[in-house]
Amino acid sequence: MRIVKIAGQEIKPGEFKEIKINIARLPSHTVIDTPIYVSRGLEEGPVLALMAGMHGDEINGLEIVRRILDGNLHQPKRGTILCMPVVNVYGFLNFSREVPDGKDVNRSFPGSKKGSLASRVAWHVTHDILPNIDYGIDFHTGGAMRTNFPQVRAMLSNEKNQELASAFNAPFTLDAPFRPSSLRKEASKKGKNIIVYEGGESLRFDQHAIEEGIAGTLRLMHHLNMIDWAPEAKAETKYIWSSTWVRAKYAGLFQSLVHSGQMVHKGEWIGTITDPFGEFKERVLAPETAYVIGLNNIPVINAGDALMHLGMDNYCKLSTQSAEAD
Repeated sequence: MRIVKIAGQEIKPGEFKEIKINIARLPSHTVIDTPIYVSRGLEEGPVLALMAGMHGDEINGLEIVRRILDGNLHQPKRGTILCMPVVNVYGFLNFSREVPDGKDVNRSFPGSKKGSLASRVAWHVTHDILPNIDYGIDFHTGGAMRTNFPQVRAMLSNEKNQELASAFNAPFTLDAPFRPSSLRKEASKKGKNIIVYEGGESLRFDQHAIEEGIAGTLRLMHHLNMIDWAPEAKAETKYIWSSTWVRAKYAGLFQSLVHSGQMVHKGEWIGTITDPFGEFKERVLAPETAYVIGLNNIPVINAGDALMHLGMDNYCKLSTQSAEAD
């Protein structure tokens, strides 16, 4: 059978093992270890990594992986499942997206063993995890107090990525190019396929996003023949081929008239910007027929701030073209 090693430790068929990677230590001499939970089935199969907490304040992904562990859903019949609930322990402890030096771990790959703190975390993932897996899900949450409606992001021009995203079957699937120096891009260089799941808002649990994330993960595991059952999706995923941001034209107080996940039509009144003194009120109109895949939750905004992320599938494009023709 295939030899499976994570961070230099072999996991035998039918074995569960907790592996700790020593990242560094705090100025107080407190050692910072990143735990990895690895469970291998008795039968042959792929190695799937479930990674969360790349950004320490994105707790919905942490909760998805935690519930998978808590419910013993990480124990496959075939293959191996690797759970890494908190990649960025520093950010998690400080309620922060970044590590203490202000750098983003997900913009630091492949990393360096002697580089910045973010670079060192990235180096361990690159060298201890990526060479030993076949597939992965990188769980994220909307940042800067913006809600992301449950969605998978993948480079859909890659046939295997599209297959994985389709099996996960989130409400939305976005065709997303690689970000520079990201985990997903580094994995691609090594011939590994990782999709990103986004759902909810940072520092706030979103039960819908958590439940969708767990269900999608089980569907992907079932597709890979690692388990024998997975919940059916309530609807087919909507493929988002292009997106745009609605930005504030004025500073003031923003109130949305729509909710995340909703379809809006071109020219529809979707929000209002007012000032604190009752001197003006401006309507925000939808620039396209699209779905609200991301929504700002901060009432106080400045000119240029992102208010909504709108995603268009083929139906939305046809609707917009039809409206323009009329």
